[in-house]
Amino acid sequence: MTSLRSEARRRRAVATLGAVSAGLLLLSACEKPTPLATLTVGDNSVSTETDCYKDGKSVDTAELAKCLKAKDIKTIEVDPDETVRFGVDPEIADEGWTILMNGQPLTEASKKTYRTIPGSVFFNAQYGAQGNSTVVSVRQGETQVTGLWSFKLKKDA
Repeated sequence: MTSLRSEARRRRAVATLGAVSAGLLLLSACEKPTPLATLTVGDNSVSTETDCYKDGKSVDTAELAKCLKAKDIKTIEVDPDETVRFGVDPEIADEGWTILMNGQPLTEASKKTYRTIPGSVFFNAQYGAQGNSTVVSVRQGETQVTGLWSFKLKKDA
């Protein structure tokens, strides 16, 4: 009788060890999330990860063009009198980052994690704005693009 109990305990221990090992294997296969970029206007914020991220490697031009035209971009309303605040994870800042407006550089590269721009800039034709909405992107990388996070800004009238 004792040998039956010890055999059952061994089987349970092996089964438990197998389940734990399988769980750890599944967890190790999960992809690491991309760093976040956040845009804040007044009390409202939106954050996003991106599909255009290569963890330090260059993103090719075709993929960047696709990301700039994506339809599922996070949207935030902007009063032109408000300040728009951009925040990025240190992982983005370490490589340098630039703010793009409709695909064109709006700022020079920075290694800070935080920048501010007056809301009126995003709706000013002088800066390439057209209409009541603008696509703004955070481009990671000073010499090569290693990530791109985009937001749509809608004019709050």
